[in-house]
Amino acid sequence: MRPVNFLMALAVGLICLFSLKPEARAGEPDFLTFGVGVYDMFDDKTTAEFRLEYVFAEDYKLWVFTPFVGLTATAQGGTYGYGGIGIDIFLGKRFVVTPNFAAGVYGNGDGKDLGHAIEFRSGVNFGYRFDDFSRLGLAFHHISNAGLDERNPGEETLMLTYSIPLDTIFRD
Repeated sequence: MRPVNFLMALAVGLICLFSLKPEARAGEPDFLTFGVGVYDMFDDKTTAEFRLEYVFAEDYKLWVFTPFVGLTATAQGGTYGYGGIGIDIFLGKRFVVTPNFAAGVYGNGDGKDLGHAIEFRSGVNFGYRFDDFSRLGLAFHHISNAGLDERNPGEETLMLTYSIPLDTIFRD
């Protein structure tokens, strides 16, 4: 089984297992997430990737899903602007697993040609939650055009992320 298939199966299993009796977490703030990691980690166009993402506060949830928007850029000039949804699954007070899905527009720059401008991202974030609500974590994502073009090589990313509550940044 490919690592991507295994991780996707694991993420779906965790959603099913923990969404049966989710622990309530009122008051999750807006987050600004910074990330740095490895783009196309299982193929021949491996390079660095950088991420900036805005995660909306709990007040803006769509049912149980938290919306987010973001932008990634690779060291080879590739860019991906996206919007999507995720669901926080709390494992106790400190650990958070967030399966998520996004759709967006991709430009390959001098990097990997993913076959289409429209690309879809699926993945999972694993985070440690501090007392001030900030999170330090790892994110694993797969990007693919889902067959919109004959060319659909996809790519996988592994990132170290840090999410800081916006009210911490703009505190007086």
